[in-house]
Amino acid sequence: MKSQKHNQGELKEIKVKIEKEVAEDFEKMVKNTNIKLDDLVLIAMKRFRSSHTDYLKLVPMTE
Repeated sequence: MKSQKHNQGELKEIKVKIEKEVAEDFEKMVKNTNIKLDDLVLIAMKRFRSSHTDYLKLVPMTE
């Protein structure tokens, strides 16, 4: 995973508020891995997106 390239191409900034503990955990992960915060957040968001394609209405919604 560390060798993968992230945030390639056109970028768009978003601003969100998240729980303090989650933000602090991401800061620890940056220190422990030397992976940029932007890349760690992007990885987490891509994993969430791949698990929830129904939110994108790309597949039929299940009940």
